[in-house]
Amino acid sequence: MRMWIERLMVGVVVLFITGAVAAPPAFAWDDFGHMLVAYVAYQNLTPPTKARANALIKMNPRYRTWQRWVPAGTSTADRDMMLFMIAATWADQIKSLGGYTTDGDHGGNRPEGSLDPSGNHGYSDKLRHKYWHFVDTPFTEDGSTLPSIPVPNAGERIALFRGVLGSNAKDALKSYDLVWLLHLVGDVHQPLHCATRVSAAFPDGDDGGNGVKLSCDECPSNLHAYWDDLAGTSSSVQNAIEPVIEAGKTLAKADPTMAAKSDEKEWIAESFQATKATVYQPPIGAGAGPFAPTNTYTAAAETVALERIALAGARLARLLNKELK
Repeated sequence: MRMWIERLMVGVVVLFITGAVAAPPAFAWDDFGHMLVAYVAYQNLTPPTKARANALIKMNPRYRTWQRWVPAGTSTADRDMMLFMIAATWADQIKSLGGYTTDGDHGGNRPEGSLDPSGNHGYSDKLRHKYWHFVDTPFTEDGSTLPSIPVPNAGERIALFRGVLGSNAKDALKSYDLVWLLHLVGDVHQPLHCATRVSAAFPDGDDGGNGVKLSCDECPSNLHAYWDDLAGTSSSVQNAIEPVIEAGKTLAKADPTMAAKSDEKEWIAESFQATKATVYQPPIGAGAGPFAPTNTYTAAAETVALERIALAGARLARLLNKELK
């Protein structure tokens, strides 16, 4: 049995192997990866920042449900950490929760067509805002005309939300913006959340690799889902908690100089460059595929994925320690 399937069952840290397990399109890092970013961040929060973040997370409407996902007998300190980790998946949870509406064009992945794409209203907002999860920065390899970058997007939202955390805004809004930030900082460190390849086959872009098909044993159907799974996979958020913690304990720390970069524009630029340098490399060719990732490709991809996750966690902690009031 392939190690990808074993990782799906036990949620262990990523290994250098081929293949991947399918994940829903437009998610980043899977729940496992987002929780791993949050775990890294939580280890680096100051005690006052932890207390403030914990208090704000309690205001999330899903908080009582999340409490039931924490293993019985968990200490108070570990429980708070686990709830912080779970909160980082909330922005993906609402994609399938009842009571929320998919807004915008292109299956909700474009802000055009939404009645309120740029609003920041707190938990009364029942729009899913899928287009907040990424920055479709276009590039081309065949000279195709590049489209504009849709706004709002993940970079613009991070800038907005971090500003709210440092302001005198009400805690109800800060809670909403905090859980979005926990997620979006992870999102923009996934290369395919910061780029879209424009070509004759995809004149409007390939949707961050969602349009690029893969064909290999036990791997997902498209390139975006493949990269989402590189950090690890899980059958559910609650089943991922303990495996993520074990993975976090062995994850190599981010380079301190790189971790000190605080501008979300730089984070996005790094992911964009990683897309061109690592994602769209052989055997990923031009057009829609299908392509079959090799051992060499997977090893390079997993190295980049783990480095990006470690950076995301370190940078998220610095952001919160500095700006959360």
